[in-house]
Formats: sequence, C-alpha cells, structure tokens
Amino acid sequence: MADKRDYYEVLGVAKGASEDEIKKAYRTMAKKYHPDLNPGDKEAEAKFKEVNEAYEVLSDSGKRARYDQFGHAGVDPNFGGGAGGGSPFTGGFDFTDIFDSFFGGFGGSGRRANPNAPQRGTDVQANVAVSFEEAAKGAEKKINYQVIDTCEDCHGTGAAPGTSPKTCPNCGGTGQVRISQRTPFGVIQSSQTCDKCHGTGRIIETPCKTCGGQGRVRRKKTIEITVPAGIDDEQILNVGGKGNAGANGGPPGDLHVYVSVRPHPVFERRGNDVWCEMPITFTQAALGADVEVPTLDGKVSYHVHEGTQPGDVFRLKGKGIQGLQSRTKGDQYVQITVEVPKNLSEKQKELLRQLDADTGEKNYQKRKSFFGKLKDMFGD
Repeated sequence: MADKRDYYEVLGVAKGASEDEIKKAYRTMAKKYHPDLNPGDKEAEAKFKEVNEAYEVLSDSGKRARYDQFGHAGVDPNFGGGAGGGSPFTGGFDFTDIFDSFFGGFGGSGRRANPNAPQRGTDVQANVAVSFEEAAKGAEKKINYQVIDTCEDCHGTGAAPGTSPKTCPNCGGTGQVRISQRTPFGVIQSSQTCDKCHGTGRIIETPCKTCGGQGRVRRKKTIEITVPAGIDDEQILNVGGKGNAGANGGPPGDLHVYVSVRPHPVFERRGNDVWCEMPITFTQAALGADVEVPTLDGKVSYHVHEGTQPGDVFRLKGKGIQGLQSRTKGDQYVQITVEVPKNLSEKQKELLRQLDADTGEKNYQKRKSFFGKLKDMFGD
C-alpha cells in the first residue's frame, strides 16, 4: 500500500471537500481517463481504475471516515481477516466500534444493532461512452467494472469449506461486553467492543483461504446493459442488484452507470430536437432546388424555395430524438448557409456583373430595407 496515492490527490480535491465536489471531480476524471475514450492507452486505464477506487471510498461516508483516520489500511479488504484474537487489523475489526465504545450505552441504556444482521451491499459506479446515434436510438453495451462479490468457496461465511463460524463465547454473539466500574458516585456500567471477536459476534477458527475470512472478494465483472433511446449526456442509469454483495445474507447494492455521449460532427442536440447546418450554393438559394438533408433516419429530400436567405431555418417534423418518458419524437431544424463561389474565371465574373447590373432593388428585400432606413435617417 506504500505506493498508493492519496485518494484526495487522485481526485484533485481538498480533504474537506463536500460530496458534490467529490462527485463532480470524479465525473471529470472518469471521463478524462475512460478506456472507451482512450483505446489502447494502458496508462489511462490504470488511472481510470485509480479514480474509481478513490471515489468508491470517498463517496461512502463510513469508508471516508475510516480512511481519514487510518489511511489505506482502514479501507483495504485484505486487512481484517475475521479470525478470533489478534490485532485489530487481522481480526475483522470494525472501526465504527471505536465510537460505539464511547457512546454505546452508559448505565445499560444503549443497545447496539445485531452485528450479524443482514446488511445491504453498497452501490458502485461505472461509466459508458456512447455515440450520438446510440444515445438517440438506444443500444446494447457491455460494461466492465469492479465489484465486491460473495466468496464462492465459503459462500460468504468467511470460514474455510467444511467449517463454520462459531458464536463468540465471550459476548454471546452480541459483539459487545458490559463492564462495571465502581466510582465515588456508585457503579457505572458501559458497553465496549468485545476484544475476542472485535465486534463481529463470531469467531472464525479456520478462515477461508480465498477471501481471508472476509466472506467477500473483489473481482472484475462484465455485464450487458440496455442504453434506452433518448438518453442524454451525463445522465445516470441504475442497474438494480449489480453492486457490491451484501453482508450476512443481505441484498447486493446497485450499479450506477454514468453515460457520456460523444459529440456528432453534424448534429447538435437541444432537448429532444436536433439541429444542423446545411450549406447550399448561391444558385440553389436564388432559384430553389431539391436537396438531400441528412437525418438520424437517413437522408430525406427537401425542396429549398426560391430566394432562400442565409440563416433561414426549416423544420423536419418528427426527425428528432425520442423522449425517455414517451414515444414522442422531437423535430429536426436545418439552418441554411449559402456558400459564395471562389476562384471564378473571368467569364464567370462577367456573368455575375451582368446579373448584378440587371438586378434591381426589388430583388434584394433586406438591402432595400437597409438603404430605406438610411434614407429616413439622413434624407436624400
């Protein structure tokens, strides 16, 4: 663990950063190093794993508290094997017991939750990058991520196959023992963490070699998810039951998939509408023409009317993106740009001069309006 970087340094935030600051930093770093955006880059892949590991700890208030107090040792699953006796780092020590020992019931009034009760697993995060078309139409994508899963050898008990954990004889399985202290004010009772089982209520005499007595192991997983049509950039998909395994038979957490939509070279999304620019020639704008317009459903034919001006916008109804909550599609808006020809020959230039000479003010509505305003301002 000596070569591990500080998790706050990995995400580029201060130690006192808020949850929102940590989440924002994570999303920025995850996008920067995501394998889909850095294909074949081993260094980016390593940094992406490092960022995810840091966020998994700092986004969980309990893990973050242990990390702030004990460093990487406080959150490393390889520490705390679950066997009876030994030091806090080899006997399944629960750091929250430190607080319970101070606030866990003076005078016999406090009660600690059953340490062996089922506990839901924590949620995990993953990222997926999709193309503009995949976001609009929907897609099936494979997600690779790390998860804490139930150990297949011991089935989550932490004990070696063929053995089972035993109830701690010192605390009777409660994880706490009651201590009486005689003081000048009388006898005061308090509860503290059992030093035999370290608060677990169980003794594992022969820990499972695969998980070291933890009952859970970290492994890589690959699942296929459905990216729904209409998903937008920075939205989150929730996949139930695909997070970290629960403890003591508890249900697993969820998988939160952060979606990153790659920009398109032609289309721009605005809500459920799609916008694009389309260049046409000067002649097409002046005389009108049938043109082919690209859409997400393929090319469609459209008649550009005579006298179309630069900046004019026309709408293709129903050619936008389907809404997530409905089957209604947005529209596509096409903004016209008129290309002025370059590198004209002398013959072509002469023809344009003749055209300009034969064209009157009535043919240029905007120009006529402009000079009319000047006339009103300055007179003849």
